[in-house]
Amino acid sequence: MNTDALIACPYCDALYEIPQDPIKRIRCSRCHTVLISPRKGAGLKIIALAFISVALVVGALLTPFLTIERFWLSNEATLLDTILAFEGPLRLVAFGLLAVVIILPVARFLLTLYVLTPLVANRSVWPGAKGAFIWAERLKPWSMVEIFVLGCAVALFKIIDLANVELGPAFWMFVVLVIVMTVQNTYMCRWSVWKDLDR
Repeated sequence: MNTDALIACPYCDALYEIPQDPIKRIRCSRCHTVLISPRKGAGLKIIALAFISVALVVGALLTPFLTIERFWLSNEATLLDTILAFEGPLRLVAFGLLAVVIILPVARFLLTLYVLTPLVANRSVWPGAKGAFIWAERLKPWSMVEIFVLGCAVALFKIIDLANVELGPAFWMFVVLVIVMTVQNTYMCRWSVWKDLDR
């Protein structure tokens, strides 16, 4: 049997035979996971969304995340200010937060750009493109921007009675980033990328 004509569901391991030229979305009949989702022009849209994501992360690092006011006291902080304010063992936790919210998502965006840019331009893939795509997929579960945004929203809701809290531009940039990442994931067809890399 030609194994190139088979695809396995990444969640339930069900095995399917791939049509010769799939033109529509194919789902796993067991767990309904999308296996193949080819879309015309998806590569260019993913590249544009990756650039937007990197710009949002940079902007979120440089702009205030929130402002807290209590009586006559007011404090404004960026995400980097907050991380650097911790000391001792808590600093390790803070840098872990920096990794899963900033470093790993940006690394994934850059790896995606490295893989897709020559494919969209109809040129030879760059050296190590397959390894880069593997790492981009491995980093996906560790990019926890949406969990960070949800956790911040819950925490700020709990302290809103203690002080006047104003969400800064950085928080809203993270909200937009979650939306952009979700849209980018809907355009990504991993089977199509691997097919182009093998070609």
